[in-house]
Amino acid sequence: MESHSTSGGSPIVTITGCVIVAIRDDLDDRSVMVLQDHLVDEIARTGATGVIIDISSLEIVDTFAGRMLGAMAEMSKMLNARTIVVGMRPAVAMTLVELGMTLQGVETALNADRAMALIKAGR
Repeated sequence: MESHSTSGGSPIVTITGCVIVAIRDDLDDRSVMVLQDHLVDEIARTGATGVIIDISSLEIVDTFAGRMLGAMAEMSKMLNARTIVVGMRPAVAMTLVELGMTLQGVETALNADRAMALIKAGR
């Protein structure tokens, strides 16, 4: 297991072919750009086949956060890594729907264990 923190403070951990990113609730534009750069670098460096994005610390979500998640999933897909978002609170899910953000290409799972199992199963 390898672990590092981006300069924005969001940790990135690689475990058995999966890159796990914990999103903080105080990310600004610059921190998101740094996080995305680190994510794609880590996928390319490790050859990861999966990306798990943990958003459990997000109390609320806005269009910025929704676009960030969608962009991270798209970047990962281009590097042949499947993206699964975990830790979504019911209020966050409701807000995303109200904002009309479907997050194309982004799968969800209740927790990281389930996401890891889905990635390992290759579904």
